[in-house]
Order: sequence, then C-alpha cells, then structure tokens
Amino acid sequence: MKMIRSLFFWAVFGILNTFFWALFAIFLSLFSRSGRLVHFYSAAPWSKIILWGTGVKVQLKGLSNIDRHKTYIFIPNHLSFFDIFSLLAYLPVDFKFILKKELMYIPLLGWAMKRAGYISIDRSSPAKARRTLTRAVQRIKSGTSLVMFAEGTRGYDGHLQPLKRGAFQLAIASGVPVVPVAIKGTKEIMPKGSFKIHKGLVTIQLDTPIETFNYTKQTMPALMERVSGSITAMLEGQNQNGFA
Repeated sequence: MKMIRSLFFWAVFGILNTFFWALFAIFLSLFSRSGRLVHFYSAAPWSKIILWGTGVKVQLKGLSNIDRHKTYIFIPNHLSFFDIFSLLAYLPVDFKFILKKELMYIPLLGWAMKRAGYISIDRSSPAKARRTLTRAVQRIKSGTSLVMFAEGTRGYDGHLQPLKRGAFQLAIASGVPVVPVAIKGTKEIMPKGSFKIHKGLVTIQLDTPIETFNYTKQTMPALMERVSGSITAMLEGQNQNGFA
C-alpha cells in the first residue's frame, strides 16, 4: 500500500504539480527580478501541495527569534528531500538556496529555480566554486537571505554531520547573522536512498541568530562549533523534551 501511495505521489504530485508550478514560476519571474513573487506564490504553494498530498504536517517553532525583514544565512541539518519542501512551505522568509550546478539542468524545474534566483555552485574546480561564493556574498549584501545545508549532503542516521566551511565563509564575508535550524521527522518520511513516502510530522526549530561581524577567517572554526552545538542541542532537546 505504501508503495502504491509513493508511486501515486511521484506520478501526480512529483510530476504534474511540479510542471504546473514551474511554469507559473517562470511566468511570475517576468514581474519580479528578485524572485520574491516566485518564492511566495509558486515555490511555497508547490511545496504545501506536496506536503498535503503525502500526509505530512509541519510545526515551526522559534519564529519570534528572527526579524523576517532582515537578512540571514539559515543553516539547517539535512536528512531528506522533505527538508526542502518543509522549509519552502513554512519558513515565511524570502530566501534562496545554494544548489549543485547539476540540479539546474533538470528540465523546466531547473529553469524555474534559476529564474527564482537560486544560486548554483560549480564544484568542478576550486576557482569556479570561489567565483560562485563571491557572487553569493554580493547577493547577501544586497539583502538576499540564504538557506545552506552546511553538511554538504543528506545524512543517514539522523545525527548532525560535520559542517563544511562554505556557509561560514559567506556569513563572515557578508557580515550577516547565522541562524541555526534543527529539522526533525523528515528522515522517517523519506529516508535518503529511498523513494517510499510515509505520513508524519516534521518539526522545524529556529535558534537565536548568531552575529558574525566579530568573527574572522582565523576564528571561523569557533563559529562553526557554535552553530553545530546549537543544532545538536536543539535536536537532542527535541528527543528529550518531546519537541516533535
């Protein structure tokens, strides 16, 4: 039965829903160079329909910790594709993802993401990656918030993996605060390496923003440790106190 539900999802919500909202995103991008219209009126409803269609509910906590009109780099843990859907649907901030360049080649969806202002990173060489980060710093300084999965890839066991330096380099170079984000429940809904989808509850918790203007390249490991500790504490707190 679960396999039938999963096949139905990929046929109806995964393809038809994406096709419609990607086309609508491209249309909206004609009227919004920043991608704001695309984010709130295409990406968000696209994600909400996916969550509704798969029986997934989302709780967001800690929203009062941030000012929705300010610029941040949000750093969440990463367990599943449903992390992306949950953040797009329920984090009420105009933000952009930094994505692998290969994802921009997905027919229609890749074009829509490009028109939405998402930033692609080319990891084929360090020089190309540095150029991407330079452009990203300029975007952040102009007022664009980012969501970056600093682990680099999805985890299998639910524990936070070591964080990579890219997100923290951007934060220090742009001087914007970092917001640690803890996501729980998505691994049980759709684990890495599986296409089966289960109903469930996702919890997203935002911690207090961490200012970065006092950090330098030399003290960046301390910032990374602080963010890692914050995410881990929230995840463990969820386990201990029934946050989920």
